[in-house]
Amino acid sequence: MGERINLTGTQQTALVTLYGKALDSRRPDSILGDREADRAVRRLDYDFSSLHMRRRDQQSSAVRSKAYDRRVMRFLDGHPDCVVLHLGCGLDTRAYRVNPPTTVDWYDIDLPDVIALRRKLFEPRAGLHLLGASVTDPQLLDGIAREREVLVVAEGLTPYLRRADGLAMLRRIVGHFEAGEMLLDGYSRAGVWLLQRYPPVKASGAQLDWSIGDPRALERAVPGLVFDGEWWFADAEEIRRVYSPWYWWLMQVLFRITPVRRLGRGLRYHFRISR
Repeated sequence: MGERINLTGTQQTALVTLYGKALDSRRPDSILGDREADRAVRRLDYDFSSLHMRRRDQQSSAVRSKAYDRRVMRFLDGHPDCVVLHLGCGLDTRAYRVNPPTTVDWYDIDLPDVIALRRKLFEPRAGLHLLGASVTDPQLLDGIAREREVLVVAEGLTPYLRRADGLAMLRRIVGHFEAGEMLLDGYSRAGVWLLQRYPPVKASGAQLDWSIGDPRALERAVPGLVFDGEWWFADAEEIRRVYSPWYWWLMQVLFRITPVRRLGRGLRYHFRISR
């Protein structure tokens, strides 16, 4: 008998991305090679066939996480003793995939039920801390060292937050740490509308809210935050490898059209505060 799942509402969406990465790992041409995800799926007492995971859903989940992983690894290469806040981590195994040095304090943060399940599914590792709390909890950062640079990773999180709560969360992070970088999703209003209708999101009953159309709006809302760039949830290497040549060409064209690009992409920011 596998581990029973007690996740409800938006927490259930963590199963979708976990399963997508597990299926990807079983392919000979796997993008992520996420064996931890596959082991976790095999340990769970859950009918994953009910998710009706399409091949393109598997690909998009893996391609998107690969793009985030690359950016995380670049930061770790230059900051081997940093703090990582993996906000709304769900059942993602990023800490195992990128394998940070033990000098990094990595915090996987999600609601208590999700973290309780993580404790059952994944082995402990040096430097990895599990925090069962809302990412918008004002006391979330209490006890986390503030003098080291921080990397904030928020893949798949922002639309699920209320705008006011999300901005307050970012302000607290910038106010707590002296310097750092942030990687997060940005969806325009139209992008959030489309995401709301994605079957797994719709089935979860989640009501999406926070849209980020103009990326520089966060600079104005969060003093000290500086916009560095954006990417379309995929890097050129995976687009060429996974998709057809015409699709690769189409992606290059569409990314230059601002309203289309802003439907959904990754955003990168940094901050450095003089105190």
